[in-house]
Amino acid sequence: MPRHHQKKSSVPGGGSQRQLRVGEQVRHAMADILAQGNVHDADLEGHIITVPEVRMSPDLKLATVYVMPLGGRDTDIVIAALERNKKFLRGEVARRVNLKFAPDIRFRVDERFDEAERIEKLLRTPAVQKDLEQDPETDREEER
Repeated sequence: MPRHHQKKSSVPGGGSQRQLRVGEQVRHAMADILAQGNVHDADLEGHIITVPEVRMSPDLKLATVYVMPLGGRDTDIVIAALERNKKFLRGEVARRVNLKFAPDIRFRVDERFDEAERIEKLLRTPAVQKDLEQDPETDREEER
């Protein structure tokens, strides 16, 4: 009897419920490991690292960990240090998150903060401010 596979619907927000749940578990584990200072690397000492998101592949074998050092400084150094300690971090995540396979980990800089700042600057431009300052009552009368 042939197996029938359901089509994977593209769930907004980064994947299936399972991917999201496991990603959140991996995020918590990674944040705890980094907060406790379990990684002994000179380049990571003195850096507070935020883990805002972890995205899992559909087969849960790859975790993309988005990180941001506090203040957004030394991102290249921090990513390089995390990459050097990837094997240790993978083992720690495997101990803390109960999965059939320990996911391979890759690190990326979280650029949402930069994007939010770009949008904030855009909203402060004179053209946008002019649009925001228009009187709503005047706009309603013009529509009639």
